[in-house]
Parts: sequence; structure tokens; C-alpha cells
Amino acid sequence: MKIGIVCYPTFGGSGVVATELGKHLAQKGHQVHFIAYDQPFRLEAFNENIFYHQVSVAHYPLFEFAHYESALTSKLVDVATFENLDLLHVHYAIPHASAAYMAKKILASKGIHIPIITTLHGTDITLVGKDPSFKPVIHFAMNQSDAITAVSESLKQETLDLFDLQKEIQVIHNFIDLKRYKGLTSTRQLKIKYAPNNERIIMHASNFRKVKRVEDVVRTFKEIHDHLPSKLILIGDGPKRQSIEAMCREMGTCADTIFLGKLRTIEEIFSIGDLFLLPSQKESFGLVALEAMASGMPVISSNVGGLSEVNIDGQTGFLCPVGNTKEMGQKALEILSSNHYPTFKQAALNQARKFDILQILPKYEALYEQLIQEKHKVA
Repeated sequence: MKIGIVCYPTFGGSGVVATELGKHLAQKGHQVHFIAYDQPFRLEAFNENIFYHQVSVAHYPLFEFAHYESALTSKLVDVATFENLDLLHVHYAIPHASAAYMAKKILASKGIHIPIITTLHGTDITLVGKDPSFKPVIHFAMNQSDAITAVSESLKQETLDLFDLQKEIQVIHNFIDLKRYKGLTSTRQLKIKYAPNNERIIMHASNFRKVKRVEDVVRTFKEIHDHLPSKLILIGDGPKRQSIEAMCREMGTCADTIFLGKLRTIEEIFSIGDLFLLPSQKESFGLVALEAMASGMPVISSNVGGLSEVNIDGQTGFLCPVGNTKEMGQKALEILSSNHYPTFKQAALNQARKFDILQILPKYEALYEQLIQEKHKVA
């Protein structure tokens, strides 16, 4: 198959999932064409079946704002036409679904019929999609897609609650590549560097935005730190970074808090973690929690969105009410101080295996093949 994948090339979960999906499709012999305004950061190695097409936006004095959606539409038409694509798979509805619809109509006028799959990842529906200035367009574009997928049952239900869709939504969960988490050789030396006295290592990774409630990570860590020798490693950056740094100074935990900033890969640093905290206000899936589990970390998370589909309460960790850092700290200590810690760790690893790319990839391939067959029947 010749597959066009449209995604954001940044550090966010939707871009990571789209890029890893494309890479594994290419490894299976499919031809994959990534279409984005920059090269996806996970495209770090050459593969003869992977191609990247940059969307360039022209700047004219007449236009106050750059017209990315129009530039993307034109690029989709160009790539689909000259690369003879079988289908387009767009990740994150805004503005990719509407651009794909416009491209589909232009291609149809040339006698080229191409199916569109729109994958919903979360904030494209739960945050931006609610905005009245976007909602009518997103609603229309989703209904014009040939297939819609969502990364969790929770996101599917929220989408159906917000939009009057005539299309079925198929849930295909996010995934990880378990091979990335195996065979790491420097774990012992790395652990000694950050926890020289065998302290417990608590971790959090995010974009440090308000919705991630990183302040609750610091408060929960204080609960742990007061009772157990421990270190906090924070991975990522964003608007809340400065206030979090000030907060840990006020709480007296800064000497045991390490800010690593943004990392292109997290597998090595995750391999030394003992527990992962994810107290988000919203999470449509919680990919980073799954990545933590693949590294053998139990997870203390909030009980929102799709997190309960990933983090099984009382088995792989615990689910707690949003903002209840007292309970999060108590549950963390329950795991870390208990003889049952190895059981939690093993359960986390077992849960991660259910979301391995090898389990998820066939679901996308089956959907692709179904749509291509339907296209040929129409043609």
C-alpha cells in the first residue's frame, strides 16, 4: 500500500504515534509518505520506504496570518497525484481533517478517488474542537471522512457527546514499541548518578502546560519525600516551568529535584525510574503512562479520560481524584514501601505488552485494506 500520513512533527503524543505507525508500516513493506510542515522528530533513521514532503507556507504582505491549511491542501493534492497514494491518514483533526477533505474534492475533480482516515487524539476534540470558531468545520470534516478512529473508548464517547456524527468511530488504542525499552546497558551507572544513596526515583514527563497539573507532581513528591528518601526527575518544558522551579524551592525539595528539559528519547532515563506520576486534568489516553509501564514503572495518575484504560487501579498503580495530592502521595508510599512493589512492576510490564505495536498495527492495516477495497468497488 501507498499511504500518506499527515501529522504534527512536534514532541506531542499525536506526532509520536503517527510517526511510529508510519515507520512500522514501512518496515512491513508499505510505502509511507509523511506530509508536515517540518520533519517529524522521530524520523531519525533512513528507510527506503519512507518519504517526507514538507509543507511550505508562502508569506505575502496582504495576509496577516499564514495560510497553512491551504498550503497543506495543495501539498496533499500534489503528493496524492504524483505518488499515486492509496489513502490519506490524518492525525489530529485540526486542521488536518478539513485540509484532507478539500484535497479529496480537488482530486475527485481530476478523477482521482482517495479515502481519508481521521484519527482523533484528544485536545483536537476535547479542547480546540469545542471552540465555536472551529466546531462547525471539524464537525463537517469528520462526517466527510471515510473512517474515524479514536485512541480510547473515553475519547470516542466524548466525541459522540460533542458532535452529531453520522460516522462510526473505531477505537484503535495508542501503542508503544516494546523493543525500544529492552537491552538498555547503562541503567546501573545512570541510576547511581541520580540516586547515589539508592533513593527512590519518581518521574514525570509532559509539556508543562496547565492541563498537566505539574504543581500536583511537586506536591505529591513532597508527600513522598517527607517519608522516604527519594528524587524527582522532571522531563519536558513549557509554560509552568518557572513556577514549578519556584515552588520546589519554597517546599525545600529542590535539592532532590532534577529538571532535564525536553528529551528526544525517554527510554534510557525511564529505565531507572521507580514510580511515575501523571495527575493531569485531562488525558484522552495517557501515552506517557504507557511508556512508563513499558519501563517497569507503576503509575499514580488521575482518574480522568482514557487513563483507566491504561492504568488499572490497584494493579499497575492507582487512580486518584484530580487534585488530591494527599491521596496520590499515600498511594505512592503504599507502592514504594510495600513488599508488593515487584507485583505492581510486573503488572505494569504485562499491561504494556497489550499495547505493543505488534498488537495494534494489524488493526490499522485491516482498516486500510477495507477502505481501499471499497474505493475499487466505487471506481
